[in-house]
Amino acid sequence: MIVITAPTGQIGSKLVATLLRQREPVRLVVRDPGKLPAEVRERAEVVVGSHRERDVLDRALDGADALFWLMPAAATASSPYEAYVTASIPGADAVVRHAVPRVVIISALGRGSQIYAGHVSASHAMEDLFRSTGAHVRALALPTFMDNILRQVATIRNGVVSGTLPADFTMPWIATKDIAALAAGYLLDHTWTGQDPVEVLGGEDLSYQDIAGILTDVLGAPVRYEPGERAAVERFLVGRGFSEAMARSMMDMDLAGERGIANATPRTAENTTPTTFREFAEEAVKPAVRPSAPNLASTSCAQ
Repeated sequence: MIVITAPTGQIGSKLVATLLRQREPVRLVVRDPGKLPAEVRERAEVVVGSHRERDVLDRALDGADALFWLMPAAATASSPYEAYVTASIPGADAVVRHAVPRVVIISALGRGSQIYAGHVSASHAMEDLFRSTGAHVRALALPTFMDNILRQVATIRNGVVSGTLPADFTMPWIATKDIAALAAGYLLDHTWTGQDPVEVLGGEDLSYQDIAGILTDVLGAPVRYEPGERAAVERFLVGRGFSEAMARSMMDMDLAGERGIANATPRTAENTTPTTFREFAEEAVKPAVRPSAPNLASTSCAQ
């Protein structure tokens, strides 16, 4: 039995689909089962509730062989450590109570960098919490998600992609479908042991200038990169309901990125995932920006 947290998110939904195709027994922890596709509800066990709650986790981890742990950061938390570590204590406790042998965790690159990085630093502390359970652990240490660009669909339609990093600063990017595939591999393998981190650099290293150029090519219309100020973004996040601490943590993470926290690991064939940003732009960004345009990448894949 494989237990999946956050099964309706951009990673979890893809992971669930992959595991069900393998006919694995899957148990999903979800607050709103209505957000799951009907075929998923029919084929998977569903435990209704939050994976921040002890009683929910007791039901979910009874007889579990593996746990996929993804903790979405609560925007209103008093600190990133409350959002990641405190919120994960019930999960770590349940792993011990139910003797769950294997845990796969979504985390971030930069462990051991000695750079404070807000959300990233808290995710590293969350890893240590689960290691303290004695379970076998694989923490997937990840870079920036390509899928985050989809948050900018409205401005991309107007020819602008924005960020707070220098235009020519390169960093690794990964597609969430590649994360789901990697997680599925560990969850389906019942032989690995130990508590090693798995550093993954995604498909390629790109700057926002590169991103704008690729989007220009794929969309057939000019897209430029427009840099913004972190202070303005922080004020915007607070205005959208983030606590001041969590808005500041987001900018701490961004600044750490500029300081190279995700760039310390050398790229190899083993830590490079298949999807390039151009492929992602064809498959996901183009249909979102221009819903009526044919999705050539998807057509090619279907063939």
